[in-house]
Amino acid sequence: MGSWLGFLRSLIIYNNPQRRLVWKSFYRKLLKDEELAFDIGAHVGTRTRAMRAAGCKVVALEPQQPFASFLEKTLPRDVVFIEAAAGAAEMDAEMAVSSKHPTVSSMRTDFVDDASTTEGFEKVQWDKKQIVKMVTLDGLIEKHGKPGYIKIDVEGYELQVLAGLSTPVDLVSVEYLPGFPKLIEEVIARLLELGDYEFNPVIGENAKFLWSDWKSAEELRTWMQAQSATGKASDLFARLKSETV
Repeated sequence: MGSWLGFLRSLIIYNNPQRRLVWKSFYRKLLKDEELAFDIGAHVGTRTRAMRAAGCKVVALEPQQPFASFLEKTLPRDVVFIEAAAGAAEMDAEMAVSSKHPTVSSMRTDFVDDASTTEGFEKVQWDKKQIVKMVTLDGLIEKHGKPGYIKIDVEGYELQVLAGLSTPVDLVSVEYLPGFPKLIEEVIARLLELGDYEFNPVIGENAKFLWSDWKSAEELRTWMQAQSATGKASDLFARLKSETV
């Protein structure tokens, strides 16, 4: 029962027309028509649907049930949906599942351990395990082509997802949780290993960039230090400096 209550709660919160509309407008300005995009951690499909409505070709991944079955049945037919997680290697892996709060189900055990003592996560319990298929971004690129944009929202597993990518992509976004500064530092370092990136956050679900100009990694870190106590969950966008978006 808990899994279905969590699923219904996510549908009510995230799968609404207004939210899709603002993200569609955002992606339409940001991405080219027919551009390939990967949605890693599609959840209820809000961003996938927004990207597709904005004119993108989309490959969406979601390993968690019952969300994966819901997406398989309800996403537009021209979206490529894969019931899998992304990581550093192709394998089967264990995911810690929160039945009541499925948005924070995670492949990363230390994220789960740390979250139990982090503000905002006090009432969350990871009460189930699910074995999921894992693929790599390199494998997806080999099969579907190189995307112009990769969105990654995987509750602390972003570094492992990027470990499966060996070539820079023009635009990447990762979830930024202010309560987990070490995780985002590792992700920034990995992005800079891949390419010469600059950064811009989108706060919460407002679907607009915080800054008019993109910032360096050092400028980003200065901003993040001020967010650690009171900041909201955000999408941190990284783009190659040679690109104009």
